[in-house]
Amino acid sequence: MVTHVDPASREPIIDTAHSPKHPHQNAAAKAGHAPGGGDLEDSVDSVVDRALDSAAAEQAERTAAVGPASLSRRRMGVLFVAAATVYLLDMVTKYLAVRYLTGHDPVPVVDGLLRLRLVRNPGAAFGIGVNMTIVFTLVAMVVVGVILRMARRLYSVPWAIAFGLLLGGALGNLTDRVFRPPAVLRGHVVDFLELPYWPVFNIADSAIVIGGCLMVVLSFRGLQPDGRVSRD
Repeated sequence: MVTHVDPASREPIIDTAHSPKHPHQNAAAKAGHAPGGGDLEDSVDSVVDRALDSAAAEQAERTAAVGPASLSRRRMGVLFVAAATVYLLDMVTKYLAVRYLTGHDPVPVVDGLLRLRLVRNPGAAFGIGVNMTIVFTLVAMVVVGVILRMARRLYSVPWAIAFGLLLGGALGNLTDRVFRPPAVLRGHVVDFLELPYWPVFNIADSAIVIGGCLMVVLSFRGLQPDGRVSRD
């Protein structure tokens, strides 16, 4: 700011025309009128847009990674619930059969269709392999291991149920072969359900058969364990 004195009136006169601008105003004016100022703004906007796009992409990747894992855990939950249900039901019914049917005649449940008869089975169904008890024990262990390994890649509820039925049934009969007489790994399986013209069986056997049939149906329908649907 410059001050002059009027010779006539002797009063000070403030000359604003030559007053220097505030430093911040000068900086703002220079920034606003600097060559390429619009290009700088565009560059900043471009950087921000790229940063936002990158963050969105990373979030999408995290969602995609967490989503299938969470889905697989839910399917594993279905599998283990089905397996636990079959296993507990098999163990309880075998306990009751041994307790109340030992030394007794067969008990008719549905006349001419179903009766309860206690049988100790050292082999497989239909009396196959009565001298190969330890082989069936090892096979059951392998089956359980394979099912547990495949469970981590399950994304289909029907397949989870099918594998759960197989797992529960395999564990039920495996428990008999490991812990029941006459020896460890050579135990005889407890069977007690008898149908006409059909070998005596148990709940575990039923679960294995139902689970196997369900797998066949799912395969024919093109539904894969990982949730994909084949149209072949």
